[in-house]
Amino acid sequence: MTDASALVLADADAHDLTTLAGYREAGGYGQLARARRMEPQQVLEELLASNLRGRGGAGFPMGRKASFLAKGTGLPVYLAVNADESEPGTFKDREIMLRVPHRLLEGCLITAHAIGSQHVFVYIRGEYLTEFEVVRSALDEARAAGLLGEVTVVLHRGAGAYICGEETALLESLEGARGQPRVKPPFPAVVGLYASPTLINNVETIATVPKILELGGAAYATLGVANSTGTRVFSLSGNVVRPGNYELPLGTPLRELIYELGGGIPDGRALKAVIPGGSSTPILRADESDGVRLDFDAMAQAGTMLGSGAVIVLDERACIVQLALRVAQFYEYESCGKCVPCREGTRWVTQILHPIEEGRAAQGELDLLLDVCDRINGKCLCPLGDSDAIAVASYATKFRDEFQRHLDAGGCPFGGASSLDGLLAPIEFYPDRSRSRMEVAHASAH
Repeated sequence: MTDASALVLADADAHDLTTLAGYREAGGYGQLARARRMEPQQVLEELLASNLRGRGGAGFPMGRKASFLAKGTGLPVYLAVNADESEPGTFKDREIMLRVPHRLLEGCLITAHAIGSQHVFVYIRGEYLTEFEVVRSALDEARAAGLLGEVTVVLHRGAGAYICGEETALLESLEGARGQPRVKPPFPAVVGLYASPTLINNVETIATVPKILELGGAAYATLGVANSTGTRVFSLSGNVVRPGNYELPLGTPLRELIYELGGGIPDGRALKAVIPGGSSTPILRADESDGVRLDFDAMAQAGTMLGSGAVIVLDERACIVQLALRVAQFYEYESCGKCVPCREGTRWVTQILHPIEEGRAAQGELDLLLDVCDRINGKCLCPLGDSDAIAVASYATKFRDEFQRHLDAGGCPFGGASSLDGLLAPIEFYPDRSRSRMEVAHASAH
């Protein structure tokens, strides 16, 4: 959904921006022509002045990231665009690819000029077949019109692995290897794709570049709030009347997104919690979310993260223990298995949560759950294990009374009334489901 403040999705309602003619009618590729008349360093200075922070999740300034690229190596410089949008709750990049594919391509070409690259790879999530076809059609038009110049743009479809959203795992996959994270350092800016300097940025980040050049970096930096400049496309989902993508200036109150744009909670139900940045971010209780702004610093002060911009709303019907189990199952399944803390830790989290959700766990397993999360967090090769641990620990800490009620009641107190009930798909590791993980481990030891 677009409005007057839109930049990335600007003109998408008034023009068919999937076609070259429609995009040019809206001024498309004008900034590419302007950028190519500028020195690469001048373009980079505009990106630095904008203080555009990466829209993929980490929020690192794009201009600074580009400035870290190793120089004078004699090796080619690569630009890799991360379109492997796999964070649960996130669907903004797919709308960008579907509605403004030429803006994404223009951003690729401007960025390539700024970093001195002639090789661009766009790594698209394998499930995004329609998005791939739309971007491919736009690329064919741009190539036929001679807009690519000396730059080669390759669209690469992934195979459905969440881990390939991690930048070094993405590079491994691009090279034809198994998608697993690399040990860092060296960082991709020095040793990236094909052991060459590589800049990796998210779709929304790259699609913002033409607008930064159009406005000027300093002018762009006046939008939003300090240290969180510009606009952001937020994916709103869950228990709201009007879910969808909303492009808003950073610093917009979370309440405005949920209640004014999203229409509030259906059927007059009460807000219970909000996941503000995708499944990997700590949850906010209803009382914590009131007054919070959608920007990097405000979220950090609230004890969570802006992440991928996926705002998931939960009403009073949601069982947080069921939510924890669903999230844990996802990360266990998606773990690549390369490092022990993630491979073993995510499985432990799931196996501890199962008996808790079913109300048959021992009292000590609540503390064991938090201990296992602590032993995972900060000890993995990439953020996947951390994401599981951080999210689950936030549920168990902020809603400990709900976890305790499962143990006291001998089952889920929501019964079949939870909005998440019936959506769990247990992953079986132990044939005897009547015993907890602790009991099985104890029996095995004796």
